Amino acid sequence: MTACARTTPAARPAGAEETATVAGLTHEGEGVVRGGKAVFVAGALPGERIRFRRSRSHRRHDDGELLEVVQPSPERVAPGCAHFGVCGGCALQHLEPSAQLRAKEQELRDALERVARTAPASWLAPLAGPAWGYRRRARLGAKFVRRKARVVVGFRERTAPYVADLRACPVLAAPAGALIEPLAELLSGLTIRECVPQIEVAVGDDGTALVLRVLEAPAAEDLARLEEFAAQHRVRLLLQPGGLGSVTEVAGGGGVAPLHYALARFGLTLEFAPTDFIQVNGPVNEALVARAVQLLAPGPESRVLDLYCGIGNFTLALAKSAGSAVGVEGESALIARARANAAGNGVGNVEFHIADLSAPPDTAAAWLGRPCTHVLLDPPRSGARAVLAALARLEPERILYVSCHPGSLARDLEVLVHEYRFRLEAAGVVDMFPHTSHVESLALLART
Repeated sequence: MTACARTTPAARPAGAEETATVAGLTHEGEGVVRGGKAVFVAGALPGERIRFRRSRSHRRHDDGELLEVVQPSPERVAPGCAHFGVCGGCALQHLEPSAQLRAKEQELRDALERVARTAPASWLAPLAGPAWGYRRRARLGAKFVRRKARVVVGFRERTAPYVADLRACPVLAAPAGALIEPLAELLSGLTIRECVPQIEVAVGDDGTALVLRVLEAPAAEDLARLEEFAAQHRVRLLLQPGGLGSVTEVAGGGGVAPLHYALARFGLTLEFAPTDFIQVNGPVNEALVARAVQLLAPGPESRVLDLYCGIGNFTLALAKSAGSAVGVEGESALIARARANAAGNGVGNVEFHIADLSAPPDTAAAWLGRPCTHVLLDPPRSGARAVLAALARLEPERILYVSCHPGSLARDLEVLVHEYRFRLEAAGVVDMFPHTSHVESLALLART
């Protein structure tokens, strides 16, 4: 063999059983086995000794099938749902809830250290709420399966692009969690059973709405069945044949009445359409809004700017303490809802503007025309990179970043801290989605 010749490691036999100790969790909640090429094993927890088989190869890692937990973690618990492991809606039901929070906090710490190259001056206590029956917004799949001769309703399967065949869902808010099987039976009896691919679930304090995506118009007998179901289960059924503007009530003249939820500690009641974005966990959302007001601490002389404001979830609560507040959002329907919420709650020191926040804002925009003292950011998973330069020019005293993705948060904080010289005062996790690997978090920055 010449000096520059290299030997290639022998490939592991396909399907060979291996035993190893799990080193950590992936962003998707799978156990990570290191040593050579990493293996991601769903259902395995950090510290466990497991027996597994490599099932699929990728460029940077392999997928593994869990065969046996030889030595379980003391934090392992029995899943609370019979469909766990098949349904892809939850990834961590087998991990004790406080340990789930610690894992999410560690993911946030790692992202800030590796990507943002910073750490907060202090860590906030995690915000948590009920672990079951919490989810008031969800999108369920529906599929007529010929070999079963019926419709199945549920989230997507964990390892396949199929709709999981659920009977109930313990993470959905009541009464939606108990309506999975009745919904499947309802759809199975429709003439358009093969043309209803999706159900949007929205649960308010005053009712539950189910929006059926329909690819064909239902027959008269279908409409009768739908109305009967709605009356029997005391829910509202709506049809969506096209875009969001096509949504109509099955019963009630075709209009779409709003749902409502309260932020009781602020004396606010917010209305939202069944298809609007709202924070999915009601109790945690109220705690989150309270913490946002506490951390930003606006006073009578403060001018608050709330970007990606939606229906005014944070804006109106902040306006209660501030001299004035401005909300900015890209969807005109949400801005209309925010204005209606301000009027309905008698909040007069707030204004709302429509603007595309996915691109650098126009410097002549009305909402950028005056200085602000406090900023709240609640962007989508892609982050807020497009607006950071404009925010830096406003020179706010404080910025509170509400994030639904630690990676995009860390990328934006790297810019705010190292380029625009803000100081990271505090950070912490918010358990908006218990039993999932989803990490919601907060970061408070102050101008140096």
